[in-house]
Amino acid sequence: MVQKLTAEFIGTFWLVLGGCGSALLAAAFPGVGIGLLGVALAFGLTVVTIAYSLGRISGAHLNPAVSIGLCVGGRMPAKDLVPYIIAQVLGGIVAAGVLYVIVTGNGSSIGSFAANGYGEHSPGGYDLKSAFLCEAVMTFMFLIVIMGTTDSRNSNGGFAGLAIGLTLTLIHLVSIPVTNTSVNPARSISQALFVGDWAMSQLWLFILAPIVGAALAGVVYKALWK
Repeated sequence: MVQKLTAEFIGTFWLVLGGCGSALLAAAFPGVGIGLLGVALAFGLTVVTIAYSLGRISGAHLNPAVSIGLCVGGRMPAKDLVPYIIAQVLGGIVAAGVLYVIVTGNGSSIGSFAANGYGEHSPGGYDLKSAFLCEAVMTFMFLIVIMGTTDSRNSNGGFAGLAIGLTLTLIHLVSIPVTNTSVNPARSISQALFVGDWAMSQLWLFILAPIVGAALAGVVYKALWK
């Protein structure tokens, strides 16, 4: 179990460092910034790289919502759920700490620190209802892809990591303007802790909505593949 938890810690650390780091450091860099497409690809690439390097150890969940969805769908022992979530959240927080030091290294303030938000803190000004629906539906589809591509009855399992990473990229392409894209409570918690204030007050949505979407996907997929 220690190996699995260490893998989840490192994997979630890499997801937050690579994904949020690209948003904070490279997205709008003058003249050569990577933009929204680059940030979306960065998040997807973190999942692809960890899936193929550490996935054999822990399954590379990197996300409490993913672990919950897999548990509901009968693909993960309930006894492993809480330890996985703790490792993921801690990995995200440590990555956010590293980013804090890097981002402020040239005298800059952290600003919104790639935190997730709705209303006035949504990149596109989307309200709570839009944000909740977006996060829940995107996480639902993320779990459907994860459960389908990693199903032992699927003959193309070797490409699961690529499919999952591309799905996360697509999710970001759709939802960055709405919420800055969470679909991952660990990612949201890690950034909100450093921003405080509005980010902490809105954090509940980015914990609840992904969990609702993931749990529903677990139920639906289990029913479809009895």
